[in-house]
Amino acid sequence: MKAATIAEIEQQLNNISDESDPLFKTFQQDERKGVQQLIHRWQKKVEQERQLQEKFKEMKVYEDKWHAQGYKNIAGVDEVGRGPLAGPVVAAAVILPMDFYLPGIDDSKKISEKKRNEYDEIIRREALAVSVSIIDAAEIDSVNIYEATKKAMMAAIASLDLQPEVLLIDAIKLETPFMVESIIKGDAKSVSIAAASIIAKVARDRLMVEISTQYPQYGFQQNMGYGTKEHIQAIQMYGITPYHRKSFAPVKEWVLGE
Repeated sequence: MKAATIAEIEQQLNNISDESDPLFKTFQQDERKGVQQLIHRWQKKVEQERQLQEKFKEMKVYEDKWHAQGYKNIAGVDEVGRGPLAGPVVAAAVILPMDFYLPGIDDSKKISEKKRNEYDEIIRREALAVSVSIIDAAEIDSVNIYEATKKAMMAAIASLDLQPEVLLIDAIKLETPFMVESIIKGDAKSVSIAAASIIAKVARDRLMVEISTQYPQYGFQQNMGYGTKEHIQAIQMYGITPYHRKSFAPVKEWVLGE
């Protein structure tokens, strides 16, 4: 019987999910270097998938705990954009179904832009409710970034189509009529908060890309309003825009020195 080509084996490996598969054991005995490389790559991929599944399971602990107590609508709440010199602070609230499954989901800062956009689409499609709230630079200057962040979160919660029973929030304490659990580094520990983190990050990044077409010299499409060297040089050269936070250094220094 003619041995399968390396290309054929690669194709067949895509349909194998377990090392105990008899076909996999047959491939393991194939001494061709190309086949052994395929097996090594397959094993690496399977191990990565196992780790992602394990991580996802760990990130469902908070949701599972509340579900076990009879609560159904558990909202993850998170914000992005507290640190930039320009642009809004954006908060999102997300209620996921109990059977939501997306291994690989994590704190939005830890995953690539491509993955964030992909996950954003999945979350929006599968979530029971999603909402986003935006607080602009002028309001941030008026009330301070901490208060603006809380306001954005409260607005996101209030605008959910489905009323939450429990809120899982990343670090910040909010006064609400709902049960609240505040989790430090929650966007890396809770599936719901990670989902909110991704929704907020994608929404804010798209907004900054939009703003960049109006003010291309500041590079908002790349720095997202953060204080990069190029961004600060642009402020020194061109001044500030209506999207800059006048209460933030070094924008504040530029305003004072005008």
